[in-house]
Amino acid sequence: QVRLVESGGGLVQAGGSLRLSCLVSGRAAENFFIAWFRQATGKEREFVAAMSRSGDLSYYEESVKLRFTISRDNSKNTAYLQMSNLKPEDTAVYYCNAKGVPSFVGNYWGQGTQVTVSS
Repeated sequence: QVRLVESGGGLVQAGGSLRLSCLVSGRAAENFFIAWFRQATGKEREFVAAMSRSGDLSYYEESVKLRFTISRDNSKNTAYLQMSNLKPEDTAVYYCNAKGVPSFVGNYWGQGTQVTVSS
């Protein structure tokens, strides 16, 4: 049973930083393409960032490209999202997603971690 557990969310002032973690258990993280999504109250879930299995490729939503950094440590079965210069509009529940490669490995979501940025 694959499980994802996010941590690291919290309340921070605008301009501050947070680092989110996503621990993968049940199967080695190297089997998964890892992405972060977020969902603000009353809005649809949106893509934030993603990273290839080996970590050699990364992708970002335009509004976070110069402020957020996705990384992963497959030896620790953990992915990270370093968020800097946070803005109130970054307030949301942040979700980790693991998409198996090949696809029959499965697609999994964590329970989410709340990030609140005060102005």
